[in-house]
Parts: sequence; C-alpha cells; structure tokens
Amino acid sequence: MSDTAYPLLFVALWSTGFIGAKLGLPFVEPLTFLAVRFAIVTVLMLAVARWFRAPWPRSARQWLHIAVSGLLVHGVYLGGVFTAIGHGLPSGITALVVGLQPLLTALAAGLLLGERVRPAQWCGLALGFAGVALVVAQKIASAPSQALLAMLLPAVVALVGITCGTLYQKRFCPAFDLRSGSVIQYLLCVAAMAVLASLTETMQIQWTGQFMFALGWLVLVLSVGAVSLLNLLIGRGSAVNVASLFYLTPPTTALIAWALFDETLSGLALVGMVVAVVGVWLARQGK
Repeated sequence: MSDTAYPLLFVALWSTGFIGAKLGLPFVEPLTFLAVRFAIVTVLMLAVARWFRAPWPRSARQWLHIAVSGLLVHGVYLGGVFTAIGHGLPSGITALVVGLQPLLTALAAGLLLGERVRPAQWCGLALGFAGVALVVAQKIASAPSQALLAMLLPAVVALVGITCGTLYQKRFCPAFDLRSGSVIQYLLCVAAMAVLASLTETMQIQWTGQFMFALGWLVLVLSVGAVSLLNLLIGRGSAVNVASLFYLTPPTTALIAWALFDETLSGLALVGMVVAVVGVWLARQGK
C-alpha cells in the first residue's frame, strides 16, 4: 500500500505549499519568510534527531552531499518560487514553469543516472505537462504582460534548482536518516536565505494570526511532512517516477484553492486535471 499511499500523500501535502505562500507573503518578504521557516525546521528536526538518537553521516563527503541536495531542493527551489510569487507572478504561471521539471529530469536521468525512459513514460510526461497547461491556462491568460519576463526569472531558477536537486540526491545520497539528514539539509538553507535576505530585503515581519498560521503550516506540513516523504520517494524510486508526481501539484492546488478561496474552476481546467492524472500514471509505468 505504501507504493500508492506515499505518493498520493506527498502530492496532497506538497500542493498546499502555494496556499501557504499566498497566506503568508502579504506580511513578510520572500527570503525572510524562508529564513525563519528553515530556522524553525532546523531546530525542530535537531530536537527530534537527538531525542531518537538518530545516526549521523559518518564522513564529511556524506555531509556535503546531503547539504548540497538540500540547498538545491529547498533553498534554490523555494527561494525561486516564493520570490516569483512575492514579485507578482501569478501562481498559475509559476506552476507551469516549474511543471517543466519532470521533462527536464527525464532528459537528464538517462545521461547522468543511466535510467532508461520508456516510450510510454515519454508520452505520460508530455500528457502531464499538457494537463498542467490546461489547468493554469485561464490564470495565464489573465496575467499582466508588463515586466512578466523579469518575474519569470526566479521561477526558472526554481525549476533548475528542483531538477538538479532531485538528480543530485538520487545520484549521491539516495538514502540517509530523515531526522539527522533534514537538519543537515536545512542548516545550509538557513545560512543562505539569511545572507540573501539581509542583502536584498528589509527583514521586517508582521506577526499576524494569518502569518503565524501560514508559517506553522509550512513548517510542520511541508518542511517536515512533505519533504520527509519526498526524500523517502527519491530513495525508493527512479528520478523520473518521483518527478512525474509534480504534475499533480497544480491540479491539486487548484482544487484546494477552489475549496478554500472560492476560486473558479473552468471546464478546461477539469479536463486538464484528468489529462495530468493519466500522464502521471503512464510516466510511472516504468517503476
């Protein structure tokens, strides 16, 4: 059952990240938000690791690989996504740009990891991206064209970060203790976000109830729950199989936004959701 339950649970949890960003970013700048989030997660996971006496990597090389993978998957990816949304890029366009990740991962997995991508998987990846495009088509059509290119740059950086991070972790550190490993991954992210925020932002925070809820949700549900599942899935499956799950994030996020914020769902978006699900199913047949 874990082969089905873990991926579905990961998609459900990961999809709430855009919602948490939407709730929290009105009260804090993007990199400051992430610096605080990563700092809290680091302290929390350090306490968990010490309480359960989790094993730590035995070599400096292992520490380095885990830290680099964390910086790419969490720091670069989330830094790009939060900055793009914070600068006004609609979440639909952000999701579409990041939605290229499974295709890039499939292209690179054969060259770097020796993974064979079957024709059915390529069809699934193409269908998945088409489904994502249909889901976010309405939001893209209503997006302002002014300064759109400048707002796209952080989203592209996020795309590169999550793609490289998934491949790097699969290649150099596919298996590690999730408790101690999370501390190592987030520790470097805290330092990076704090330095960047101090150089580019005011680092002021409005500690409202809505911000506190968003911060708590992103810490516990995303950074602890969803990321632990992501690390588990990377260790157990191929890079292409794991990456294909990200196609389900925009449709799931759209459903959550419809339920919580009364955002409309067009017939085209509903068709896109079905197409994306079929695409992910095909892409995971090489499992």
